[in-house]
Amino acid sequence: MDRLSNSVMVSLVTGVACGVCLGWILRGRFRKPLKTPLLPSINDVGNETSIMGESGEYKMVLVVRNDLKMGKGKVAAQCSHAAVSAYRQVQKRNPELLKQWEYCGQPKVVLKALDENTLIELLAFAKEQGLTVSLIQDAGRTQIAPGSRTVLGVGPGPSEIVDKVTGHLKLF
Repeated sequence: MDRLSNSVMVSLVTGVACGVCLGWILRGRFRKPLKTPLLPSINDVGNETSIMGESGEYKMVLVVRNDLKMGKGKVAAQCSHAAVSAYRQVQKRNPELLKQWEYCGQPKVVLKALDENTLIELLAFAKEQGLTVSLIQDAGRTQIAPGSRTVLGVGPGPSEIVDKVTGHLKLF
């Protein structure tokens, strides 16, 4: 009887220990915690580093040309093109920034620009700030002329930098 209770006790302890270890593994307890890297801006100088996204807030802005008078569906499709294009660029160039944006809930804001010149000016300024940009040109199969620049995607990037570029624009 003593020998049987010892083997049952050893089996019980072994089973509990295996369960605890398996639980830790499944919860990622044995992985090293991810350190959020500091994301330097494109304007780093010498040893001084200005940090992008110190507040931890990130967003993407989609700027739609208002003068083209596109229908709602057309605007939605063009904004989708810009968002996917920007996402793919950041996925290749800065996956850590992409993770931060995703962690924030992938915020997106749609704003309006008066005309094509406004889009081009915003594009240049966003590039100067080190932001990802995505300028969409329409194929011209439906409502507007082929090659028309319809939407500018800015970001995803730190909200304070994106706002420097697009903060003066009105909601679409």
